[in-house]
Order: sequence, then structure tokens, then C-alpha cells
Amino acid sequence: MASENHVENPFEFVLEKLGWAASDVAHVVLPRRDRHAGQVAPAVRKIGAADLWDALRKGMADVGATRDDVLFIGLIYPLAGLVLARLAFSLDLLPLVFPLASGFAIVGPFAAVGLYELSRRREQGAQVTWLDGFGVFKSPALGSILGLGAILLGLFLVWLGVAYEIYLATLGSTPPQTIAAFERSVFQTGGGWTMIAAGVGVGFLFAVFAFAISVVSFPLLLDRDVGLMTAVRTSLRAVSANLGVMTLWGAIVAGALVLGSIPALVGLIFVVPVLGHASWHLYRKAVGEA
Repeated sequence: MASENHVENPFEFVLEKLGWAASDVAHVVLPRRDRHAGQVAPAVRKIGAADLWDALRKGMADVGATRDDVLFIGLIYPLAGLVLARLAFSLDLLPLVFPLASGFAIVGPFAAVGLYELSRRREQGAQVTWLDGFGVFKSPALGSILGLGAILLGLFLVWLGVAYEIYLATLGSTPPQTIAAFERSVFQTGGGWTMIAAGVGVGFLFAVFAFAISVVSFPLLLDRDVGLMTAVRTSLRAVSANLGVMTLWGAIVAGALVLGSIPALVGLIFVVPVLGHASWHLYRKAVGEA
């Protein structure tokens, strides 16, 4: 029987926080879910690879026009890199460093909502600064935006729990004694390579699901207060209707995040704003009027 001073392992911690996230979603989203009853779902368009390059071009133009938007989000990731570096010196948390770093992509669309708002205002011809990104808090769809953000956060926490269980199943529950010993166990043992293969495979599934439900959901909610479920369904329809192009976009995002992460996530100061602004323009191309 657990004692009063029982210390939670990371998986128990994840389950507890996931319960909190689910409760937050219920309080934020459910009370007014009838507000969008009978609303017609937005139309989804077919897009091509040329639309991706045009979205990226417009995203870079937005970054050039609102250079101080790096203050809004671009510095978050390098700071996160410092946190991860600090975690690396805590041997008990060392197995979670890579899941934490890779899992940022799951909550990235929510973190980029301010960038979508900047692109939306610039599209309307307004002069914008990074402070305009906080205009998200005036959106009538704020509840749905926070609800979807809580869902992505819950997904991120589940990924951490699953990654920790994969580590336990492949390398055991004994904490690494040193960083060098941990590296040897990961890269020079059969269990380590099994952990890498399983972690990459399962992590890919988490990333695909997060991408599918959020790639156009957040910009759509900022643009039109359609409700969380309509936004998610529209995102899924957009991905399904443009599977090849969206797969290419996902690969571009993943590749850019990896390159921007070297070294210590510093390159993400530029990469994240470009991808955030480009995502808004991709939404404009993929989703039509109701």
C-alpha cells in the first residue's frame, strides 16, 4: 500500500496532469457548445506543392515586416533548450530529455497562435507589432482555442508517459549513473536501439495525430468562431483532401524544426516565426468560406 509520502514516478505525474487538462477542456468548451449549433462547416479546397512554397514565401515576408515577433515566440524555444540542458544534469530525468524536446512539436501550433494573429492583422492591411499577438485574448473563439490547446497539452503529457514506459520496458528502471553510461546504454545495446525504434515510431504517430487535428484548426478559430469540433473536423478534412501536400508540409515543418534545433534550439528563433506565419497562409489556401 502506498504511503502518504509516496513519490510519483513520471508516468503517474503525467496521468494526474492529463486529468487536470481534461477537466479544463470540459469547463472551457462544454458550457457554450450549443452556440454553434446548425453552423455550416467551412469548405475545403484542393491545394498543390506550389501553394506550400507560396505560403512559405509569404511567411518569410511576414517575418521581415514584423521582425520583433521573435520576441513573441522565437525566444521561447532557445530558453526551452536551456531547460533541457539543465535536465540533462538530473540523471533521474535524463531519459525524458529527448521526449521533451521532440514533444514540443505537439504543442507548437498552440504556441504559434499569436503569430497567426499577426498574419491575420497584416493581411487586413494593419501595421502590427509583436504586442498585437496578444489580440488573441479578445477573440470570441478564445474558449475553443484554449480548449484545443489543452487537448494538445494532454496529448503531450500522454506522449511523455508513453515514452517513459518505453524506456522502462527496454532499459529497465535503474536510473543511469552518469550521462556517458546513459549514452552507452542507448547507442551500444540492443535494448537501447529497441527503445529508439519504438520511441521514434510511437512519437511519429503522436505527431501525425496532433498535426491532423491542429494544422488549420487554430487559424480557422481565429478567423471565424466556428466552434472547436467544427474546427477539428475541418482540419481533418483538409488533411484528408490534400494528403500528399499535407504530408510534404509536415515533413518540411519537421525538417525545419530539426535543423533549427542545432545547436541548442537557437535556429528556432527564425524557423518558428516563419513556420507560424506560413501556417496562416496555408490555412487561407486550404479552407474556403462556409
